[in-house]
This record gives sequence, structure tokens and C-alpha cells, in this order.
Amino acid sequence: MKNLSRSCWLGLLLGLFMFSANAQSLRIGYVNTDRIFREANAAKAAQAKLEQEFSKRQKDLVDQGNALKAASDQLEREGPTLPSSQLQARQQQLQDQDRDFQRKRREFQEDLNSRKNEELQQLLDRANQVVKQIAETEKYDVILQQAVYINPKLDITDEVIKALNSSSATSSGAAGSGTKGAGGMGKK
Repeated sequence: MKNLSRSCWLGLLLGLFMFSANAQSLRIGYVNTDRIFREANAAKAAQAKLEQEFSKRQKDLVDQGNALKAASDQLEREGPTLPSSQLQARQQQLQDQDRDFQRKRREFQEDLNSRKNEELQQLLDRANQVVKQIAETEKYDVILQQAVYINPKLDITDEVIKALNSSSATSSGAAGSGTKGAGGMGKK
């Protein structure tokens, strides 16, 4: 399997070299999507939007978790002095509360992940449009998004981020300047 993969890569590289020998010059670029997701204003705005959208639910979960912990600690302290029936009833109540808390926490995480994926997909779609525009206007033959090694001179990520930022600034107006401060708040 490893040899087959290596053979495929060698064949691809050989094909690229042959193609470049036939063509005058092969123009290759590289885009680091992780950097786009971290540094583009649209990514920061999406992060701030998600934080705002989910902050109340997260606070409620933290409060519920703290209350559950306090009730558990109280039962642990008072348990030896409680009658058996009352101890069992409170233990059952704590188990029910814990199950409810775990369910809410799972739902919260699933909802957050789903919304985060939606926002990242929208950003990726916009980034791909920008990459395509750059490829067409600057006459790139190939633009890669994943590679084991890329020479830094082929990296056009800064250009893509700059284009994304300017397109989001023109489409959102003053919203772009307000998201910069909100993006910094997410890094606690």
C-alpha cells in the first residue's frame, strides 16, 4: 500500500515535471486554509458571532454544573447522617440531574459544532471563490490547499486573506471594524 502511494506520488511529480518541460512555465500557488480560518476578518467575525450565539447556553450549563457539584458535595458531607431512604432518594435525584446535565451538554456541543461547521463552510466557499479569482487574474496553473512541503515563495495565503478582508469590509461595511475587538475577546 505504501509503495503504491509512493508510486502514485512519483508518477504525479514526473507528470508535472514533464508538463512543465512542455509548457513555458508552470505557475503554482499554495493556500494555507488553517491560516485563513484563524486570520481572516470573516473568520474572526464568525467566531464572535458563535460566541455571542452560544454564550447564554454555555453560561447556563456552567451554572448547572456548579449547582450539581455543590449538591453532590453537600450529599457527601450529609450522607452519613441521613436516614437510608432519604439518602437513596437524594442519590437518585442527583443521578437524574446528572443525566439531564450530560444530555444538555452533549446537545450544546453538537449544536455548537454544527453551527461552527456551517460558518467554516461559508468561509471556505468564499475563500475558494477568491482563490479562483486570483488564479484566473494572475494566471496560476495550479493552486494547492494541502501539501507536505511548500516553498514559502509559492504561498499566496496573505493575498487571499487580504482579498477576503477587503471583500468582507465592502460587503459588511462598518461591521468589519466592530468584529476585530470581539475576535480578541474569544482568546481567553
